[in-house]
Amino acid sequence: MSFDEMAGQEAARQVRESYRALAQWLEESPPGLLEARSRQAEFFFRRLGITFSLYGEANASERLIPFDIIPRILSAREWLLLEAGLVQRVSALNLFLSDIYGPQECIRAGIIPADIVLTNPYFRPEMSGRPPPQNIWVHIAGVDLVRTGEDAFYVLEDNARTPSGVSYMLENREMMMRLFPDLFSEYPVRPVDTYTDMLLQTLKDSAPSGAKREPCVVVLTPGPYNSAYYEHSFLADKLGVELVEGSDLYVDDAQVFMRTTEGPCKVDVIYRRVDDDFLDPLTFNPDSALGVPGLMLAYQAGHVTLANAVGTGVADDKAVYTYMPEIIRFFTGEEPILHNVPTWRCREPEALKEVLSRLDELVVKEVGGSGGYGMLVGPAATRAEIEAFRRKLMADPAAFIAQPTLQLSTAPTLCGSGLAGRHVDLRPFVLTGPNGVQVTPGGLTRVALKEGSLVVNSSQGGGTKDTWVLDT
Repeated sequence: MSFDEMAGQEAARQVRESYRALAQWLEESPPGLLEARSRQAEFFFRRLGITFSLYGEANASERLIPFDIIPRILSAREWLLLEAGLVQRVSALNLFLSDIYGPQECIRAGIIPADIVLTNPYFRPEMSGRPPPQNIWVHIAGVDLVRTGEDAFYVLEDNARTPSGVSYMLENREMMMRLFPDLFSEYPVRPVDTYTDMLLQTLKDSAPSGAKREPCVVVLTPGPYNSAYYEHSFLADKLGVELVEGSDLYVDDAQVFMRTTEGPCKVDVIYRRVDDDFLDPLTFNPDSALGVPGLMLAYQAGHVTLANAVGTGVADDKAVYTYMPEIIRFFTGEEPILHNVPTWRCREPEALKEVLSRLDELVVKEVGGSGGYGMLVGPAATRAEIEAFRRKLMADPAAFIAQPTLQLSTAPTLCGSGLAGRHVDLRPFVLTGPNGVQVTPGGLTRVALKEGSLVVNSSQGGGTKDTWVLDT
C-alpha cells in the first residue's frame, strides 16, 4: 500500500499534522465548490495559453496541461531534510562535471568507469580543459524526487541540461492564491515567487569576470514551435530580459552580440533552452538553424556564460546516476543525505541476469531517456511488450538500467468522482552561482491522473499541483 501524503501509513490512516487544516477546510466546503474552482482554474490557464505537447499520440497538438487544485503540503522539518540533500547533491554534480572535463580524478580513482563518461553521447570533448566562467556547470537543476514513506525520499533522476517546469510551479501558486485566499490564511506557506529574482541574480553573478557594466542576460529559445515555448517566453518576461532566437545573435571577435533597433548589444549570459547539438552549427550539427555560428568560440574564450554549461548532459545520464552515491562521497567526503532508488546496471552480467528473470516486476529505462519514453513498466506491461523489451535489452544491455517498481506516495486529487489518491513525484529547482547553492522552497509536484498509473510526466498526460512548504 502506498504512503498517503495526507493520511500517512496504512496502519495509522489518520490525517497528518501538516494536512489537518486542509482536511477540515475540505470537510466544511460546500458541495460543488472544488469542481467550480477547478473549472475556473482551467479557464484562466486556457486564457494564459499554458500548453504542452503530448507527443506520441495521434493528434500531438498543443493542449492544456492538467492542473489539480488540491495542494501537496510539506512540513518545515521535511523541507529541511530535502533542502540539505539537494544542496549536497547539486554541489557534487558541479564538482563531478568540473573533474571529468579537467583532471578526471574520479575516473583514475575507480569511482566511475571511464567508458561511461568518455563514450557518453552527452560528453563534449570540446569542453575538456576549458572550464566555463566562474567554473559553474549546472546553474539550474531540477532533481526529481519520489517518496515511499514518512521520511523515505529518493532521487529518481537528475536534470542538469535544460530542466523544465518552473513556469508551472510559479503559475500554479498564483492560481491557488487567486482561487483560495481563505485557505492560505490557514497556512504559513513559504513563497516561490522569489525564484525569478534568485535566478536573475544567479545568472548575472555567473557572467564572465571583468565586465565594467551590468551584465546583459538573454533567454535563447528554439522558437515558438518548441513544446516548452510558453515557459521560455514566461521566464524572459519575469526576468525582464530579451527572449531571442539564434538569428537574433551573432559572434564578432569572439564576442556575442544581440541585434537591436538601437544597434549591437553585447551579451554576457545566455540562459539557453537549446540542446548542445543545435547551439553552434560550426561546432556541432552543421544543419542546425537554431543556434549561433561561432558561439562555441566565444564560449571557449570565456567571453560569454551559457546556463547550463555545454556538456552537462553527462550528469543527466541514468548510468551516471547509479554512481551518484560514490560521486557524492568522493567529492564531498560526506554520506549522501538523499539516496538513489536501488538500481541494477544492466551492463553488468549478474545484474542483467537478475533483470531478465524479473522483467514483469521491474521498471527498465534507457540510460539516455527522458520524459517517460523508452521505458518498460513491467507490472503494467503485456507479455508481448515484455518480450519485445527483452530482445532490446539483450541486444544492448549497457543502454539500460532497471529499478524496482516503487509504490510512489499518493496525494488527494480531484477526480471525476471526488477526491482520490493519485501517485505523485516532486521536482524542486536548485540554483548555483558563485555565492553558493539555493533551493526554491517547493517545486513542481507532478501527478499521475490515471488511477494506478506511476507515470507522472506531463508529456504523457500527467498533471501538476501546487507544492506548499510550511514555514513552521
